Amino acid sequence: MQKWVEGTVVNQKRWTQTLFTLQVEADIAAFEAGQFAKLALAVEGEMVARPYSFVNAPKERPHEFYYVTLPDGPLTRRLCKLEAGDAIYLAPRPAGFLALSEVPDGENLWLISTGTGVGPFLSILKSEAPWQRFRQVVLVHAVRHAEELTYRDSISRLLGEHGEQMRMVSFVSRESKPGALHGRIPLAIEEGRLEAAAGVALSAKTSQVMICGNPEMVTDTSAALARRGMKKHRRREPGQITVENYW
Repeated sequence: MQKWVEGTVVNQKRWTQTLFTLQVEADIAAFEAGQFAKLALAVEGEMVARPYSFVNAPKERPHEFYYVTLPDGPLTRRLCKLEAGDAIYLAPRPAGFLALSEVPDGENLWLISTGTGVGPFLSILKSEAPWQRFRQVVLVHAVRHAEELTYRDSISRLLGEHGEQMRMVSFVSRESKPGALHGRIPLAIEEGRLEAAAGVALSAKTSQVMICGNPEMVTDTSAALARRGMKKHRRREPGQITVENYW
């Protein structure tokens, strides 16, 4: 089987100094919302690849990826310079387990993210499954600065389509922003502020939680949930927490 499929850049959007969305046309295998693709470019004769979650729903095209540039990142330094018509390479088969097919049933679904970790949750929210399976769905997006609260048009559209079934809670940690909670997600769980803001119970009995973002947030949020009697979900041992470390 071929190792890489050549794709074509359709569009590149710059949100901030370091946040970008890349749209790509590529003939790769079907994916499930929440999964990722490996993107690659040739650097000094060798393919440098990194995983990026799909932001588009499985039925949507072009494929869309939300990423942050790293000053010493061999791939992102080059990704952000790509323009429409440029070539990019993708692994032929998507992968990853941050998908609703891996998540047990519950009354409500919490999607907790930091930074670009919101990407796979947007893909999930644009698919039909969460709305059919859960009575309420809460999207949580935490960033450092207000300008990093991206994809607000898409989120507003989803809120409009799903009414009371969907709730959105934003966090901004380094400045104050009207309508957003301050501080970090784990402490807001401990203090009950996250539940209060969402108006939805967060409990082992009623909730399934998917977490995607920086490893420290994933670890600390999982620990805060564990203190509420929640545990990591495994196929052999069902629980309430499904995680993806984002880097």
